Amino acid sequence: MPDPLPGSRRGRMLAATAAVEEVPVWLEVNGEPAVTWMCTPDQLEELATGWLHGEGYLETLDDLLKLRPCATDLGFWADVRPERVALVKAEDRRRVLASGCGAVSTLLAEPHTLRHAPARREPASPERLRALFKQLFGRGERYNDTGGIHAAALTDDERLLFHAEDIGRHNAVDKVIGAAVLAREVIRDRGLLVTGRISAELAFKAARAGVAYVATPSVPSTLALTIGRQAGMILIGRAVSGSPHVHRPEA
Repeated sequence: MPDPLPGSRRGRMLAATAAVEEVPVWLEVNGEPAVTWMCTPDQLEELATGWLHGEGYLETLDDLLKLRPCATDLGFWADVRPERVALVKAEDRRRVLASGCGAVSTLLAEPHTLRHAPARREPASPERLRALFKQLFGRGERYNDTGGIHAAALTDDERLLFHAEDIGRHNAVDKVIGAAVLAREVIRDRGLLVTGRISAELAFKAARAGVAYVATPSVPSTLALTIGRQAGMILIGRAVSGSPHVHRPEA
């Protein structure tokens, strides 16, 4: 096999120095430890804000009273409205070992805690989805350098509105949702593109955000399909293939 061309994507991905950054970042909510992420160390304010939104601590940016970074360590202190904390605690979530890479513990609410809703709108056409994923992969600097990273993007079906990369696919989703919350941009009825499988945790985040559909080159899990049906959210597997798998809530 010939050596890869210098400067080509394959050449960069096979380089001996190719590695993906991974660091721990912690978050406290109203003075209590909430989570420590193993993540790629950029867009960390977006990560924290998106995680708070996905877990139910935030409905809008107005629920986030303050977000302060630690000056000596990678971490944040978040102050949110006490009534939002009470709502999260009232959900009585189960701690589960998530379907991420490695032993990832998370708190997962039951699907029935989501409000039942009809499908919001039709997703982008298969041709448009392939074009959007082409943009997504084209923006992936770390992906092009290493091949070892996940990405996510919010779209209005015409363009990518927010984009993020992270070693964890859930973190990438939190980053794009957090970016939209911080910008006070509309999330409801947008499309969410992800590069990894659509797991239950990821589907929950998308459902809380009110997106119309989630699309992936991979596939959704069975529990993600249950969440999609409950939330009125379309899930699309094999989105870059010639025959995408479209899972509609009414199916």
